[in-house]
Amino acid sequence: MAARLKQVQVDALGEETQGARRATGVSSPSAGAAVALAPDPEVVEKASRRRFTAKYKLQVLEEADRCAPGEIGALLRREGLYSSHLTTWRRQREAGALAALTPRKRGRKAQVGDAQGTRVVELEREVERLRQRLLQAETIIEVQKKVSLLLGIDPSPSASAGRP
Repeated sequence: MAARLKQVQVDALGEETQGARRATGVSSPSAGAAVALAPDPEVVEKASRRRFTAKYKLQVLEEADRCAPGEIGALLRREGLYSSHLTTWRRQREAGALAALTPRKRGRKAQVGDAQGTRVVELEREVERLRQRLLQAETIIEVQKKVSLLLGIDPSPSASAGRP
């Protein structure tokens, strides 16, 4: 039986590849070629959200207002923006100028603390805890009464009060 050998290549970093091209589509360089480190083409783990300052938004809006109708597309491509950005920013500018153009914080809104509401919840918890303790105390008293009856001891409070 003849053993079949896989074609193994060694890339510039000394790692073995099995005749396949890299994920970037570039095959391994020859042994004598110099290796230039290219930027990593992989996508970052978590994309960061773009944030635009109010000053930048106003500059882009002013430039867009000065553009002829066919030139706005070139402006958007150059700045890496969408037409929806301009629409939103224009509405914000009309609603309240610079203050409205500041970026808004995303996510759930912080809940305003309701002092009375928290106090009511706290008191309800305490009432429930005290009810449980009362139930436990009543159960203990019932058990003590039954034990005293079995032992023949008078469980009435007046009998124990008369003893010196």
